[in-house]
Amino acid sequence: MSQSNVHALAASASWRDYFELTKPRVVALIVLTAVVGTLLATRGLPPLDALIFGNLGIALAAASAAAINHVLDRRIDARMARTRTRPLPAGHLAPAQALAFALLLGVISMVILVAFVNVLTAALTFASLIVYAVVYTVWLKRATPQNIVIGGAAGAAPPVLGWVAVTNHIDPQALLLFLIIFAWTPPHFWALAIARRHDYAKADIPMLPVTHGVEFTRLHVLLYTVLLSVITLLPYMTGMSGLIYLAAAVLLNGRFLWHAIALKFAPRDEQPMRMFRFSITYLMWLFLALLLDHYLPTTLS
Repeated sequence: MSQSNVHALAASASWRDYFELTKPRVVALIVLTAVVGTLLATRGLPPLDALIFGNLGIALAAASAAAINHVLDRRIDARMARTRTRPLPAGHLAPAQALAFALLLGVISMVILVAFVNVLTAALTFASLIVYAVVYTVWLKRATPQNIVIGGAAGAAPPVLGWVAVTNHIDPQALLLFLIIFAWTPPHFWALAIARRHDYAKADIPMLPVTHGVEFTRLHVLLYTVLLSVITLLPYMTGMSGLIYLAAAVLLNGRFLWHAIALKFAPRDEQPMRMFRFSITYLMWLFLALLLDHYLPTTLS
């Protein structure tokens, strides 16, 4: 790209293009789970520096990883109908602009976490950033149909990061939150992959429905949903939460299982996207139920 074209892009880029690089909807869910982790780490209210600066640093790191993902996946995005209008394939931003923006967000996030929170939170957040932005995007996504399962560790980290921001150590209860998101990620993303399998095949990405077929993927969505339903009972079984959370988990799991069973045994064209959209709502309400249970009087929970 010529220097004049770079200058033209810089002049035409809007704040919306940079904002889209951060995948705001994804980051919003990440921040919610991180905030819940922060609040669950203590019986009362956590220190304000951990609550505010901890989650701000985590949010900026997640936004940085998302922007790096845009840069590294720009050629794949250009070949997929779902992503071809993103700022880079659409020509609204140059890769160098997006990368500079991503690096700036990453540096600011690390400075905030080291200066105002603790080094362990910064180190774990940086590790999560690298796993998603580099290990998953560059290697796993293109190497194996188990990319979502293995790479899901990065997406499951935020509640642990929020917890560590308060306690400065990794707690077994924080790992339960990690485990919930880790088990949630495959049925969540494979439902989308079924709906967009032709796009992934065109982009030569070995998603499970591309490499092993839709029927095989439907079965694994159901199996992982059953596993998730069991794992989400662990906070109650270990005494981490009470009846309020248990009731919400049972109801949400029932609905999630209904979607998974419908996807497996009564599939319709719209069912994968219905399950995908519900899975986002599911995780949001599950973590809000943990929070509600935590702060209501123990006699109620």
